[in-house]
Amino acid sequence: MFEAHVLTLFPDMFPGALAESVTGRGLGDKWSLQAHNIRDYATDKHNSVDDTPYGGGAGMVMRADIVGRALDAVEARTHNLPKLCLSPRGEPWTQQRAQALSQKNGVILLCGRFEGIDARIFEHYDIEEVSIGDFVLTGGEIPAMALLDSVVRLLPNVLGSAESIEDESFTKGLLEYPHYTRPKDWRGLSVPDVLLSGNHKQIASWRQEQSENITQKKRPDLWCAHKKKQAQSEEAKQSDVIKTE
Repeated sequence: MFEAHVLTLFPDMFPGALAESVTGRGLGDKWSLQAHNIRDYATDKHNSVDDTPYGGGAGMVMRADIVGRALDAVEARTHNLPKLCLSPRGEPWTQQRAQALSQKNGVILLCGRFEGIDARIFEHYDIEEVSIGDFVLTGGEIPAMALLDSVVRLLPNVLGSAESIEDESFTKGLLEYPHYTRPKDWRGLSVPDVLLSGNHKQIASWRQEQSENITQKKRPDLWCAHKKKQAQSEEAKQSDVIKTE
């Protein structure tokens, strides 16, 4: 079972949306979630977890000693799980990374608040900062939910169809093609004829073309990466042909 451990100042936020839909149906069966309150590791009567930053500046910083005790306690109860901290300065979270994490036994997620966490936490622990986008939120809890949703849905038997994962955006380097269902005609708009043809080869070709067009238009960065990968694959094939001749 995939174990998710979340270190947070707001444990009541969990499981939140993760208790709904397919992720909720798998919770307790395919995966588990424990939210650990960082304040439980504070030492003063006010359960303080933050202090003013050395060198001055606005805001408060989460203390290394308190966060460290929380991490030590969770690590003692787990089996060498990867540790990630949700942070706007982290490496971008991607579908490929979600797929890789879904192959692990679980994850420890650290949710920051205030101006951030004492940098010594990242110097002492093998913990990586990851980001869900180029924007700033009030804390790491919502990004943690988004990250877990991206991983849990990839676990075996969580989604109803494995094919639905294979055709999704980013899985093959392209954005997903458009989808249609009944009614056939709606407000002057009709379902493309090819989808009604029953010709699976033509349908697959149309979907591929749509994915390529949408990716070129909306994410030129992904399109460039896709074309580069195609070129590298073709070069490798040509190299193999030359070696066998």
